[in-house]
Parts: sequence; structure tokens; C-alpha cells
Amino acid sequence: MLRTKSLFAILALFLVLPLRAALQPGFDKQEYLEMLRIIATFSESQSPAFPKPERYIRIHRSPAFAMDNMYDFWYDPAEKAVAIHLRGTTGKAISWLENFYAAMIPAEGSVQLGNGQQFDYKFSSDKRAAVHVGWTVGLGYMVNDMKARLDSVLSSGVRDLVVVGHSQGGALAFLMTAYLRQAQLDGKIPAGTRIKTYCSAGPKPGNLYFAYDYERQTQNGWAFNVVNAADWVPETPISIQTLNDFNNTNPFKNAKELFKKQKFPQNILFKYFFNQLEKPTTKARKKYQKFLGKLVGGFVEKQIEGAAPPAFFQSNNYVRTGHTIVLYPDAAYYTQFPDSDTNFFVHHMFAPYYHLAQKLNM
Repeated sequence: MLRTKSLFAILALFLVLPLRAALQPGFDKQEYLEMLRIIATFSESQSPAFPKPERYIRIHRSPAFAMDNMYDFWYDPAEKAVAIHLRGTTGKAISWLENFYAAMIPAEGSVQLGNGQQFDYKFSSDKRAAVHVGWTVGLGYMVNDMKARLDSVLSSGVRDLVVVGHSQGGALAFLMTAYLRQAQLDGKIPAGTRIKTYCSAGPKPGNLYFAYDYERQTQNGWAFNVVNAADWVPETPISIQTLNDFNNTNPFKNAKELFKKQKFPQNILFKYFFNQLEKPTTKARKKYQKFLGKLVGGFVEKQIEGAAPPAFFQSNNYVRTGHTIVLYPDAAYYTQFPDSDTNFFVHHMFAPYYHLAQKLNM
């Protein structure tokens, strides 16, 4: 493990090398393929033949934290860009609990981590925005560890950051991007810092208002989620939209009062139909929070001393977020990667994504 001073020294050495063009907005096929090569280095024992990174050099790898998350810092000497790579789900139970801990919490607040740590976070200033609690907790351990090293990177003069992750790592990359951009708005990161994001196979990180704010800040070509259309992981977590998830101005808000003004029997029928639509989704949301919030959170607390559950946000309206780059399988793809009733990750791993990304005409 490199110490912060060593990291600074290595960056200072590389910064004297010839400069290539600064990080540019827009999806770059070759840039994404390089990010996939970086991602795969966390699974070298499982994918020894997978292509190695060509431009980036690893300058730091963290230890595994309480939720079994890890991060890497990689450096491109020619472009003078640092890639922050966030590892995805592992085989450990605590890593899967992080995914299933799927209640929502406000997009700005604080969570009590284990071992006396606390994560004060801000992913959006919109009070209606909410995010996945498990991934927030997982990111919290890494950000608390990462701060000094990230400050060292920025102090060395680096102004190009690439945030990248696959699967659970993609979910963490959404939140990390939002965290960095809010920190930049608050003056904690130099204003001239360019932040580009490649989520890969990323699931849904939060609700519609988080997505709106995230997309508003990255919509000029600075963030992408690359998705294999045959992959089920980007379809998760399960979404439950209730009538309370709509904007304040909507036709459902005062519907019951309007029904009372209707003549009999229309008033009774309208109220009945409305309740048949409203009550099941509200009940489903409560069960969601009970099982994927309180119950799973209790399992996490038992494994991590000192962890405490935050107050949940009253929504589970998860939505697809960011600019999606679709990798669309054809018949030849399914010959190489056929559907399976036993291998649930056949379309999710690095090889199918790399295969399809190479065919992109972009």
C-alpha cells in the first residue's frame, strides 16, 4: 500500500511527462474499454486472460473495508488523469447484504458507520432526492479513507478525475460522482477539476429526484452508464412507485376530495377504484422497508460493531439514472453467451461487456 506522501511523489514525477489533450466530454469507446480493463484487475485470478490496462498505471489499492468494498487509484501519465475505481460485489455475505440493504435514505445527511466512524454525505441539495442506504454505507467507509489521498492527488495539480465501477461498483460510482460534484459546488474541490464517470452495468442508485439532479449536473457528456440489454442487474433494485412519489402539482393529490363532489354512485366507484390502485403500492413500500430496510439493516448491525440504522426516506421509487449507453446483443452474441437458468451472471461479467463494447459504432 502506498502512503500519501509516496503517492504525491509518484504523481509529481509523472506530471513532468508530455501532456496529451485534457479529459474531454462525450462517450469514448476506447476510454470505456480501458476502464473495463482496469475493472477486471480486481478479478485477475478469475480472468487471467482478460486484457490488461494499456494507458493507466495503478498507484494505490486500498484494503478491504467493513462491507468488503475496495478502491483503486490509477494514473494516465499522458493525459494526467486519475481514475478512481470502486470494486463491485464479492462472494462474501456482507457484500451481498450491502446490495439487499435497499431502503432509501435522504440524499443529504449522516450515517453512523461501525467502529466509531460517521459518514456525513451530500449527494444532492434537492430535499426530495433519496438514495440506496446500503451503497451509501459502503461508500462511506471508502470516502473516509480516501480523503487524504484524493487531496494529495488534487494538490499535485491533477485536474482530471475519472470515476469508474462495474455492477455494485457502478452503483457506488453514481454516488461517488454525486458526492464529488456536490463537494465541488461547495468549494471543497477546485472549481477547474473535470469529473468524468463510466458506470458499467450500474443498477438504479436512487429515486427520480436524485436522477434529475445527477443528470442536470452531468448532462453535457460527463457521465455514462454502459448497460448490456441482456443483463438483469441494471434492472435492480425493484421499484415501487406510489402516488406520493409524484410532483406536488398532480391530479392525484386531491382526488378523494374531488370524488366527494361527484354524484352517486360515481363517487363510490371512483373512490373504490382509486383505493384499489393506491393501497397495494403503499403496502408494498412498507413491506420493502420492513424487509430490505429494518431486517437487512439488523443483519448488518450484527456484523459491524457500532453501526446504527439511519431514518429511512418514505419512497422506493428507484429509477434508471444518467446517460445510458446500450450494448445490444445480436444472434452471434447469444451463440457465445447463451441465456442460462443456472448461470445468472452470464450477461453481467466483464467478457460479455467487453465483447459488445468492441462492436460499438461510436
